[in-house]
Amino acid sequence: MTPLALDIRNLTKRFGSFTAVDHLTFQVARGEIFGFLGANGAGKSTAIRILCGLSRPTEGEGLVAGYNLRTQAEQIKRSIGYMSQRFSLYEDLKVWENIRLFAGIYGVPHREIAPRTDALLDELHFTAERNTLVRALPLGWKQKLAFSVALFHRPQIVFLDEPTGGVDPVTRRQFWEMIYQAADRGVTLFVTTHYMDEAEYCDRVSIMVDGRIEALDTPARLKAQFAATSMDDVFQALARHATRTDSF
Repeated sequence: MTPLALDIRNLTKRFGSFTAVDHLTFQVARGEIFGFLGANGAGKSTAIRILCGLSRPTEGEGLVAGYNLRTQAEQIKRSIGYMSQRFSLYEDLKVWENIRLFAGIYGVPHREIAPRTDALLDELHFTAERNTLVRALPLGWKQKLAFSVALFHRPQIVFLDEPTGGVDPVTRRQFWEMIYQAADRGVTLFVTTHYMDEAEYCDRVSIMVDGRIEALDTPARLKAQFAATSMDDVFQALARHATRTDSF
């Protein structure tokens, strides 16, 4: 049996009388690329905060990287990486300073930071940009650096929250090649995206509607289930029934 990176049972989050996340149950295998989709207001952001150890569930249980969601939030935070389209790097710091900063935050041993930074810059062909302020990098370069920083401490799971927003199609494809490489090394990738063509790149996809997972399977099986020609068709068939529009 394939070891699990996430094992989530009846995960629920309420804010007063409002249920943002409604009894989610799913599993994600180690090394799997798992798409976590849903329209605005579906509950994705709230669920991800719980999975990252930043919020406690109202009900339900779960293991993330083998750690209990309720009692081992700090261990979870040390075992995951996180990248967001909105904030992943400090633009007023140099490339190498960003790497060093996040390495320290994630607890990489001090003696390892410098040599691993050099190796990463060489791998990304960024050695000449070592002292460049991040704000001066092209967007595609920033995305590649942010992803590499999220992997720098060798986490078991990386959460990618709309990581390719705003980049061109060629850069998006290159970014996904980096995702594939990480998965080949056994890293689990938990991905949210608004690009439905990217859902096709995932091993499995879940689609949330109004706080619940309404569909979960491989892209091929979901398209067959909904008699659809694309994942966008599948998404639209489910999302059109949503009643919530706010972000949760």
